[in-house]
Amino acid sequence: MLNRRESREAVLGLVFENEYGCYEDKNELYANALAAREIEENEYIKTVFFGIIEKSEEIDAYIEKYAKGRKLSRIAKVAKAIMRIAIYEMLYIDSIPASVAINEAVELIKVYDDEKTKGFVNGVLNSVKEELEK
Repeated sequence: MLNRRESREAVLGLVFENEYGCYEDKNELYANALAAREIEENEYIKTVFFGIIEKSEEIDAYIEKYAKGRKLSRIAKVAKAIMRIAIYEMLYIDSIPASVAINEAVELIKVYDDEKTKGFVNGVLNSVKEELEK
């Protein structure tokens, strides 16, 4: 059984792969990716992946709002995928505090992107958190 961090990494892979648009059918992408990576399905992975797809406009609007002059298309795919996961968690998963979603996103950035990106992602996500707390 995957722990929450491993599940987030699985979602990261799915969201990242989806960014390339190779699959019109997201169910096919989901099934193929889980099988290819030998990932056991769990409710978190399924809920967050399909939730991000369903709510992508709303989630991306938050990123664009706080990206300080950066267009969404110019943000690295990994950073975008990680922010999408954290913002989805902040908006739709009450059992995950915003501070935990942000911390987990920063930890993922440390593994999958460079040090400079960490501050950018942290800044965007903290701005989203502040807005949601108003």
